Amino acid sequence: MTHTYQGKCHCGAIQFTFESEPITIAMRCNCSICRRKNAIMSRQYYTAEAFELRSGKDSLSVYRFAPEMVNHYFCKRCGIYPFHDGVENPGIYRVNLGCVDEIDTWSLPIKVFDGKDTWKYLK
Repeated sequence: MTHTYQGKCHCGAIQFTFESEPITIAMRCNCSICRRKNAIMSRQYYTAEAFELRSGKDSLSVYRFAPEMVNHYFCKRCGIYPFHDGVENPGIYRVNLGCVDEIDTWSLPIKVFDGKDTWKYLK
């Protein structure tokens, strides 16, 4: 059973939907950028068939840092990070669950991905 979730940045310029099984667990990464943006992310990635950017393509800005494997998208107006995809797999998104109003991120169990140590092997 899937559910259609709706997400948006803080100012509403960027709006998206994605189809997912009910979200009952989240992920956090400990790499340098994820620590700083403090995002609680979806554990799974969503394909182009399951993810739709409904508005705000022109409001998106992208940031990459070494080893430049991930496109971290931000809203140019409010600075919020709504989602990211991989440089090698563009269009397959992981979502910032804090941008989805119906999800209470404070009540979800969170798994930690060790991006800090993973990235040093990829440099």
